Amino acid sequence: MALPLEGRTAIVTGAGRGLGRAEARELARLGAAVVVNDYGQPGRDGTGAASAGPAEEVAAEIRAAGGRAVAHTGDVADFGQAGGLVATALAEFGSLDVLVNNAGILRDRMVFSMAEEEWDAVIRVHLKGHFNTVRHAAAHWRERAKATGAPVYGRIVNTSSEAFLAGSAGQPNYAAAKGGIVGLTTSSALALGKYGVTVNAICPRARTRMTEDVFAGLAPPEERLDPLAPEHVAPLVGYLASPAAAGITGQLLVVHGGMVAVVERPRVAATFDSKQETFTYDELDAQLTVYFADRPPGETFAASEVLGLRRGR
Repeated sequence: MALPLEGRTAIVTGAGRGLGRAEARELARLGAAVVVNDYGQPGRDGTGAASAGPAEEVAAEIRAAGGRAVAHTGDVADFGQAGGLVATALAEFGSLDVLVNNAGILRDRMVFSMAEEEWDAVIRVHLKGHFNTVRHAAAHWRERAKATGAPVYGRIVNTSSEAFLAGSAGQPNYAAAKGGIVGLTTSSALALGKYGVTVNAICPRARTRMTEDVFAGLAPPEERLDPLAPEHVAPLVGYLASPAAAGITGQLLVVHGGMVAVVERPRVAATFDSKQETFTYDELDAQLTVYFADRPPGETFAASEVLGLRRGR
């Protein structure tokens, strides 16, 4: 029996550790050839010298298991290097079918203490990094579709966060970047659908280098798979990359510990109409002040209650 991704080529960014590593291994298990991208910096804040080690190690693991993989150590936040990543997939394996964006860093700080550089660094790696790879992959797929006159096989899985859904007091840069990724996802899904490309985003909850402080008080169980293990997230990525998910696009899914939740797009919670041509201050005060009086901030984002959202990826 053919594997779901047999004959396909996938790129996974930030794949040298944690979630990206688990996702790359899962895509390979499903039959894909994988370009394992990781800049290799040792600090989760993006500090330290770049290293080929993490990407090479994961690629070697995939090959040792009988799969096909190559390492790519470029910085996806650099537009040119992101283009080189797509070119590597085409040169090494002859095609590009799946793009999984996972690369990211943290520079946590309250908004009143955050430095401009801390804001820029996180936006650059998360949001611009996602745009760069999506842009180059999308251009390739569009060109192919126009050349053949038919839709292509294209899958993009972006990585957002529950920090965007529920807020995260010490991560204004990270939450903003992850919210931007959702906007990029829904916009790209609309633009690329006619070419056969699906674009979705996940909000994974997992114990990784990025979340080591968030889940520090939750010790993993000794006799079974950790509910926060990245291996709980990888199967959803593999599914979204597969032919079975051809009808799923523009969606945001939360995933962790054997649970997948489909997040609704924002809905109107209440509507207020002016009794004259435009609102007066007193009229708005009479309606909105009363409406919000018994509602804590963020209550209208019902997902935060339903999912028990926590800070971080």
